[in-house]
Amino acid sequence: MSRHLTSGISFVLGGARSGKSVFAEKLVLESGLQRVYVATAQAWDEEMRARIDTHKSRRQTLWQTVEEPLELPAVLQREARQGRAILVDCLTLWVTNLMLAEQPVADRFASLYDALRQCEGLVVLVTNEVGLGIVPENQMARDFRDHAGTLHQQVAAIADQVDFVAAGLPLRLKG
Repeated sequence: MSRHLTSGISFVLGGARSGKSVFAEKLVLESGLQRVYVATAQAWDEEMRARIDTHKSRRQTLWQTVEEPLELPAVLQREARQGRAILVDCLTLWVTNLMLAEQPVADRFASLYDALRQCEGLVVLVTNEVGLGIVPENQMARDFRDHAGTLHQQVAAIADQVDFVAAGLPLRLKG
């Protein structure tokens, strides 16, 4: 990374266990700004609780944490401001939460896009790239993949910087 971000929208994509969250956390830490971690995960089972605990232990007390599985646009409108770096981890879990809650996904996405365009300070969004694998066998999984792909394209268009992380190595796609 040639410069430390202090404002704008940064979008970090990668596969499972690619190092994307660690990379995104590093972007925020290097900004020198006040850190706010927005967690969208819900602990549906023991495995997910363990993942959440891993993320929490890595952050320790360096971050203010906001746990919000559904109302991400409202959190961004409330928390994003000059002098702050917001890390959202992750958008694909947010999509899952919206689908399981039977929320109008397209409307919720539009609210997120509007919120992102109005954010001040630095916002770093983490997401799983899910479109590189095989076509899922069931309708819900296909809908999820399609929703995530739509969301990713729009967020990437809004973002000032986009990085794809594989094997812990970031590849700058934009910015």
